[in-house]
Amino acid sequence: MKLKQLIYGIATFVPGVNQYRAKGTGGTDSARYCYSVWLRHLVMAKNNGLNVYPKVVAELGPGDSLGIGLAALISGCDKYFSFDVVEHSNSERNIGIFDELVALFRNRAAIPGDDEFPNVKPYLNEYDFPADILDENRLHDALEESRIKKIRDVISHPQLNNSIVQYKVPWYDAGILEKESVDMIYSQAVLEHVDDLLDTYKSMYLWLKLTGFISHQIDFKSHGTANEWNGHWVYSDFIWMLIRGKRPYLLNREPHSTHLSILKEEGFKILCDKKIKSESRFTIDDLAPRFSKSIDEEDITTSGAFIQAVKIN
Repeated sequence: MKLKQLIYGIATFVPGVNQYRAKGTGGTDSARYCYSVWLRHLVMAKNNGLNVYPKVVAELGPGDSLGIGLAALISGCDKYFSFDVVEHSNSERNIGIFDELVALFRNRAAIPGDDEFPNVKPYLNEYDFPADILDENRLHDALEESRIKKIRDVISHPQLNNSIVQYKVPWYDAGILEKESVDMIYSQAVLEHVDDLLDTYKSMYLWLKLTGFISHQIDFKSHGTANEWNGHWVYSDFIWMLIRGKRPYLLNREPHSTHLSILKEEGFKILCDKKIKSESRFTIDDLAPRFSKSIDEEDITTSGAFIQAVKIN
């Protein structure tokens, strides 16, 4: 057990002592990271026969900046919705990252790969600039000066309802967005932090247009709460309650199979399920009762997955 995590979680229950403060999430404070993540999702969408020209995109858990969504807009999308539980992003950082992203697209920069971001997934077979998706005609229109200026100007006001960039914090209600109004919903290492997975997937289903799709990289690891990557499944619900404390989010501890089950129940067709496999020091019998009854041999060695699925009915 990570004693430090336990002490910190317990401390958050004490009024005025070590209370939770929103901190940076890492990753999206880098323009090259945001560029890499967006293009990876786009390349994987092409590989799986999905729409690589989404007009309206939505992101769950953007983190320190809106950079991934801004990359989507720069590459030709018309509107970007962003939903988070805790506000991390700010306009000054977003504008700086936006300017760097524009330069990367104008230079047709290669996708930053494993040498620069070894832990970023999904992994690709190659990291050349995807000119087959973002061809010269598309980039000519997308990078037109007046269009770029328009996007840059609205970054400072992402709370306006009519803006092409909308940042909603906090969000808990599916009614925050119109039904069947979005072409693509994506996230990067976020869904493992969502407490109510069922309602979140239900919301995504409602928001998507018919044949719209989701694209999610999910990390099932313990995120430093245990010594082993899957040690968080050994903790009882009571111990986990103490570790989490009053933090607004930590981990939902749901395994890979939970996501697949919900997706199928909600009417999605899974087109891609790219699993990351890791060795497990534990057997199923070592896990807390909650998990030993539900996790299978596949789950206990699945430390991550990239999932793309389309709304079909």
